[in-house]
Amino acid sequence: MENMRYEYPATRPVKRRAHVGVVGSGDLEVLLSPSGAPHAEVVIRTSVDGYGHVWKSVLDRFFTRYDGAAKIELNDFGATPGVVMLRLAEAVEASEEDAP
Repeated sequence: MENMRYEYPATRPVKRRAHVGVVGSGDLEVLLSPSGAPHAEVVIRTSVDGYGHVWKSVLDRFFTRYDGAAKIELNDFGATPGVVMLRLAEAVEASEEDAP
């Protein structure tokens, strides 16, 4: 089990929480919530050790397009970089939907 933490500059407040995905074989759970800080904080818990450079690359790419000041928790069980990007995009979309 490996734990990582990253911060990215962010300017846009996030208003709603979002939860997408599940922790399961080859999948990823993303919990996105508003942050009072002027940055995005990402906490990763993964079952796969030694891939910090891959996580950083995926997050660097994601944050070139996303500027939300959010706390993002990623609970991973072997997701590929493509699944990580998909789940992050789903979480952002869910957090930006109009409330019922």
